[in-house]
Amino acid sequence: MFAVKTFRPVQVQPRTMHLFNNKAYINGEWVSAKSNKVFEVTNPATGEVIGTAPDMDAADAQHAIDSASKAFATWQYTTAKRRSLYLRHWFDLMVKHHESLAKIVRLEAGKPVMEARHEITYGNSFVEFFSEETRRIQGAIIPSPVANKKILVEKQPIGVAGLITPWNFPHAMITRKAGAALAAGCTCVIKPAEDTPLTALALMLLAQQAGFPKGVVNVVTSSRGNAPGIGNLLCDSHLVAGISFTGSTQVGKLLYKRCSSRVKRLALELGGNAPFIVYKSADVDSAVKGAIAAKFRNSGQACIAPNRFFIHSDIYDSFVEKLINEIKALKMGSGEDLEVQIGPLINQAQFEKVSSLVQDAVSKGAKVLIGGKGAPQHGRLFYEPTLLTDIKDDMMVYTEEVFGPVVNIFRFDSEEESVAMANNTERGLAGYFYSQDVSQIFRVARKLEVGICGVNQDMLSTAEAPVGGVKESGLGREGSHQGIEEFTYLKYIALGNL
Repeated sequence: MFAVKTFRPVQVQPRTMHLFNNKAYINGEWVSAKSNKVFEVTNPATGEVIGTAPDMDAADAQHAIDSASKAFATWQYTTAKRRSLYLRHWFDLMVKHHESLAKIVRLEAGKPVMEARHEITYGNSFVEFFSEETRRIQGAIIPSPVANKKILVEKQPIGVAGLITPWNFPHAMITRKAGAALAAGCTCVIKPAEDTPLTALALMLLAQQAGFPKGVVNVVTSSRGNAPGIGNLLCDSHLVAGISFTGSTQVGKLLYKRCSSRVKRLALELGGNAPFIVYKSADVDSAVKGAIAAKFRNSGQACIAPNRFFIHSDIYDSFVEKLINEIKALKMGSGEDLEVQIGPLINQAQFEKVSSLVQDAVSKGAKVLIGGKGAPQHGRLFYEPTLLTDIKDDMMVYTEEVFGPVVNIFRFDSEEESVAMANNTERGLAGYFYSQDVSQIFRVARKLEVGICGVNQDMLSTAEAPVGGVKESGLGREGSHQGIEEFTYLKYIALGNL
């Protein structure tokens, strides 16, 4: 082990300070926790304290729910055009403050500067998309079997939406959910992750500037200890019409069970165990570059990151050799260095999880071809990009989502074998494969049990496409026009005696 460093608060540049806030946002006001308690927010790359946020509990969350419910009484009747303008103004402000938002993400999530900038651009795109989609939330007129009867179908907002967001994409996961909910006419209570609340508060400052009425958007921050109580209240409250959650399958199942007592609308984007298959017809160089981009984005801390790599025997050695060379070229570090590609893991618990998964695999016979340990020269939460071979089904990395910079490689000989191995998991969020065989592309794309499939492509997420999984990877979809469906219900109106 290595010595623990003594940390001091980081000095944030004035041009970024204007978006930093140490208060939560409820009913259009900046408020402290009723208890006046706060928790520290640290930079995982350095361990330095960068700010504090209110440590709220269920009483504070109830205030936010009440405010959102009161606001919904009028917000639901706002015209689609008006909601579109609010969202567009919010988007314009995000674009204007792009660098400031990126710096906050970099500081509290530990992301390399280029990756933080990319997340802001990506996250902004959802608000832009939903600002445009707002005016296309349309119902239908259905031909009636009776001459004097008219069948109308309208889409109406479900009500108050509880949005529980993760730390790995603290900007984009809020905009992807809130953009759709607000477009539909819902009001929101947002519970950001304990590790990354400052991005959410910065977004609320811009939402306030965009003119959203009081209570339409609210953010409740809390430490890890108070998070379950707030989550339970969102599930139990009769004033909350639906929950949208992105996070672990374990927590998603708890929310699913909790919401069942009220038959509450639920959208879940949960953990993945994505396969990455490379067939013998593939362009190996392209597959290697795709593997690097898909796997090591955010240091592997993405639910659509590939976890299990299946390589055809004929190209196995070539692929592994080239992948190792590319991994060696990855630059680790923190700060504003534009060349850094690998940052830290988010917290000590995540570091210990990745370390234990690798240690378990090695103890059971896995071979480490590169990496396999922490990188304390960069900081206590950095873990070396790692490549493991000789993986067996009794190893935890075989079934568990690593959520870190670890590649697990398997060899296969037939298409049938590769698909069977890829589908041998309870998760089904994303999947990737590389092939130049057109017939094979259509066969495998159909057979993979995933909600998102990348074919010769590592960049899957975009505002225009629906994101979500099958099996234990969740319910519902986010992004695209389908994302709005999670926040609307259909009302059938029968007009008779015409």
